[in-house]
Amino acid sequence: MIKIKTREEIELMRESALVVSKTLGMLASEVKPGVSTLQLDKLAEEFIRDHGAIPGFLGLYNFPNTLCMSPNAQIVHGIPNKHPLQEGDIISIDCGALKNKFYGDHAYTFEVGEVSSEIKKLLQVTKESLYVGIKEFRAGNRVGDVGFAIQNYVEQHGYGVVRELVGHGLGKKMHEDPEMPNYGRRGRGKKFVEGMVVAIEPMINLGTHKINQLNDGWTILTADGKASAHFEHDVAIVDGKPELLSTFKYVHEALGIESDEELAFRQNPALV
Repeated sequence: MIKIKTREEIELMRESALVVSKTLGMLASEVKPGVSTLQLDKLAEEFIRDHGAIPGFLGLYNFPNTLCMSPNAQIVHGIPNKHPLQEGDIISIDCGALKNKFYGDHAYTFEVGEVSSEIKKLLQVTKESLYVGIKEFRAGNRVGDVGFAIQNYVEQHGYGVVRELVGHGLGKKMHEDPEMPNYGRRGRGKKFVEGMVVAIEPMINLGTHKINQLNDGWTILTADGKASAHFEHDVAIVDGKPELLSTFKYVHEALGIESDEELAFRQNPALV
């Protein structure tokens, strides 16, 4: 069942989402060759707690850490470890936080040092597809409209859209209805209405859309060993239109990126 949020609840969810956004911004300055994902995980846990929230993933479904850290061919749900990041890697960092009884859930794929032009393009297209999908998240549209838009955009570039893993509703539980696939058909699925909040998160592979899972029971990776990218935002429907609750502003500031990609989805930019 889809749980509709009031304006007051949406603002509480914005606070939760911004804790995650600021955590990713802090980590952006720390992602570099030689740093382990376990070191980054410890920094994130401390940062989240210092900002009055609880790590949203730690212990959720018995997950052992604060962050899902998925480098290179890993798609999602990678477990932080002591292996140092290498020049040319990419690393998807998925982070959650619980504050005011609501969850924030937000992800960004970072470059580690200098990466190849092929990988840069994968990250660029995946990030662009996120906003292509968000544009379709408006009252009267349906789940399939978002999925179709993302799928159509990335498949034009020859990339694979992961089928088994999807975005989701968000609220007092990390995963609520509706499921939000990154593929689909226009006009199909549940209808969007005022007050819905979802996490939209394209997971896009350089090669095949097929996946495998490691024996740890968590880590999902591409079946062909090629790279995968993952970007995620928390979005509400406010006055019939998509309103971003999370932001890449803090990541962009840390990395020196100038971007106006979020402006179309903020009715009041001063809230960030």
